[in-house]
Amino acid sequence: MKFDLMVVGGGIVGLATAHRLLEARPQLKVLLLEKESKLAAHQTGNNSGVLHSGLYYKPGSEKARCAVQGLQQMLAFCRAHGIAHDQCGKIVVATEESELPRLENLWERGNANGLLGLRKLSPQQIKEIEPHAAGIAAIHVPQEGIVDYPAVCEKLGELIRQAGGEIKLNTRVGKIVSTADGWTVITSAGDFQTKFVVTCGGLHADRLVRAAGQMPTAKIVPFRGEYYQIKKERQSLVRHLIYPVPDPKFPFLGVHFTRLIHGGIEAGPNAVLAFAREGYKWSDFNLRDFTESLCFPGLWKFMAKYPSMCGYEIRRSLSRAEFTRSLQKLVPDIREDDLETGGAGVRAQAMLPEGKLVEDFHFEEARGIMHVINAPSPAATASLAIGAKIVEKVLTQLK
Repeated sequence: MKFDLMVVGGGIVGLATAHRLLEARPQLKVLLLEKESKLAAHQTGNNSGVLHSGLYYKPGSEKARCAVQGLQQMLAFCRAHGIAHDQCGKIVVATEESELPRLENLWERGNANGLLGLRKLSPQQIKEIEPHAAGIAAIHVPQEGIVDYPAVCEKLGELIRQAGGEIKLNTRVGKIVSTADGWTVITSAGDFQTKFVVTCGGLHADRLVRAAGQMPTAKIVPFRGEYYQIKKERQSLVRHLIYPVPDPKFPFLGVHFTRLIHGGIEAGPNAVLAFAREGYKWSDFNLRDFTESLCFPGLWKFMAKYPSMCGYEIRRSLSRAEFTRSLQKLVPDIREDDLETGGAGVRAQAMLPEGKLVEDFHFEEARGIMHVINAPSPAATASLAIGAKIVEKVLTQLK
């Protein structure tokens, strides 16, 4: 079976890539492979559904460009197809004096990235938007919101099939072999020939590089993010989205509050090393995954650089009381018995051998193949823009 392009991975970036290619060249034969029994089974289906506007990202970076463009494209897609979304806005709150310079830096970044309607808030104005939030200053980001990403993925899958593309579920890729005129992709469902391959493997992105006979420049290290949900009778504590000011000394954003598109409020996430690439609980363990992480020098260098943060994240994971204290910085009225166990997601974090996290989108390319190695937040928001960018590169080789 021969195809013009094969996408490996049925998360939102892989789906958006196949969709954008068929929009640009409807005559091409496209196949998308997904190892699970459904689309969006991992990162896409387990995130909190936030529409990111581009506030945090360095001006000029791929993250910033794709977030700003991708937000508008995602909103247009949701409107066109009746997918649940709400541009409810969020506030980023400084709770102490030391955070004010960092809040000002976010203000400058947001304006440089072209965000619309940003407002600086006084303590009184914070209360007008989020009556239970604490803060000495904040930024209101009206363009941010929430969306049903699994529904987006189902619609993308439907559009791919309508356009003549094929999607094969329950199909695990074992090896990707170079041939004279393209690639043979060896899978659990048989072998497929294609002129071009795009891998969007998420938690297994580096392994797909190796499956194609190449050496990845970064290692995927899985970090689990755990959430609590606020009990129904206490959900009035949060109206929309409440975020902290991120500390650039640390690689993770910090816990925050998110209203969910189908009701409810999430609080979190923390960030702890997962014992499996698909390890959504402490009890989930995969010997190969865990051994690979422990044998990777970059992880030890990362932990040596951030020992207090790593220890605190573990302590907060194991202690609801500690988790509550973190949340009380933003919403002092929250109490431990207001929380009940929520979901969890696993972040496919690309890490370099020197222990540095790959922060921007990261691709690796060779003749006839492109690997999406790192697609961190805001990849879901920006997926249609990322897909268009990938297709632009692919079409220079697909004549």
